[in-house]
Amino acid sequence: MNHSDLLAKAPSLAAAMAAADHSPNSQLTQTRHRAALVADWHIAPGSTVLELGCGQGDMTAVLAEAVGPGGRVVAVDVAPPSYGAPVTLGESAARLAAGPLGPRIDFRFGTDVLDAAVDFPENTFDHVVLAHCSWYFTSLGQLRDTLARIRPWARQLWFTEWDLTPASDDQLPHLLAVLIQGQTEAAGSHGEGNVRTPFSREHLLRLLPETGWTADSSEPVGTAQLQDGDWEIAACLEVLANEERLATLPEPVRQLLLSQADILRALAKPQGNRALAAYSVTAH
Repeated sequence: MNHSDLLAKAPSLAAAMAAADHSPNSQLTQTRHRAALVADWHIAPGSTVLELGCGQGDMTAVLAEAVGPGGRVVAVDVAPPSYGAPVTLGESAARLAAGPLGPRIDFRFGTDVLDAAVDFPENTFDHVVLAHCSWYFTSLGQLRDTLARIRPWARQLWFTEWDLTPASDDQLPHLLAVLIQGQTEAAGSHGEGNVRTPFSREHLLRLLPETGWTADSSEPVGTAQLQDGDWEIAACLEVLANEERLATLPEPVRQLLLSQADILRALAKPQGNRALAAYSVTAH
């Protein structure tokens, strides 16, 4: 499927998502972003794809459209089906499974690919995808082990994540929100937010050879319409309002975070904060 065809499918794919019942405009924006990514990845009809960190299936739906009726997407997430709000992972998967894309998708929630019981023969998949999920990992060590674990299973890796290097001043609030959440997690105060282990694009490129992957390309990805800047700022302010959680931090870390919070509040707008850019890396 070519670039324009997949982008043209974005409205119908977005409408198939359970989250569209709650925020249709946001869902359409998120789906269009993922459709643009997959269109540039040249995933041929009939392909087999392993998607890690599938969440509610935003990328899963687009991948299932790209592989066509003869293809297959195994969508894996370590979280249980009950995770997520206002729509759970299980509810979203059930909606997709009941639609025309359902026969192409195999959802596997509560599945950790580092578990020895989870295994696939060599080159089972044409592609393995990690899309905006790697900051959920509890540590870079866990990400390193995961990349090494999946190496024999697939021929090609497609990886996309937010870029920590801001391209403009109006992306600084999103950056601060990410760093504050990452520092809170790194200091031992753990939550259930989207940001647990933020790392740079350069760090990923250093990590790939250690896990058996060879990077082919690294490209910037536009995010101008995405709402994630607002979402992560709100999530960060919620963390900062949790006095019990902050009280568990070492005092020097807590004071550092509070100062960064002052800057975040001074720079952030009530709505319409510009998201960081993203990047896409391909490897074999």
